[in-house]
Amino acid sequence: MRARRGVIWIGVAAMLVVGVSVWASAKAPDMVLFKQTYAPKEGTDLAKALPCLVCHSKMPATKTDLNPYGADLAKAAAGKAVDAKILLAIEKLDSDKDGASNIVEIKAGTHPGDPKSKPK
Repeated sequence: MRARRGVIWIGVAAMLVVGVSVWASAKAPDMVLFKQTYAPKEGTDLAKALPCLVCHSKMPATKTDLNPYGADLAKAAAGKAVDAKILLAIEKLDSDKDGASNIVEIKAGTHPGDPKSKPK
């Protein structure tokens, strides 16, 4: 019985380590760059989506679970590190197809990857 509990605790610890590492990878320099470039206002849909859900569709974030904005960003980056030029390159797109361009949404504090979040 005691050995069984030990195995369970080891399993829980391993899951925790994996979960934290996935979470940490979502807080990449890309998000720092996004915040520096756009400075989302506190309390907005966009600020609530930080740090991971601006580009990812669910938590824990993985490289394959991208929302429409994250997919457009990944496509524009084409395997390179995201920089300010790449952010600027997708500003005119309407990633979530809600009728507002990404930059209009970002300036309004709405989420460019969520069609339910759009400027008034």
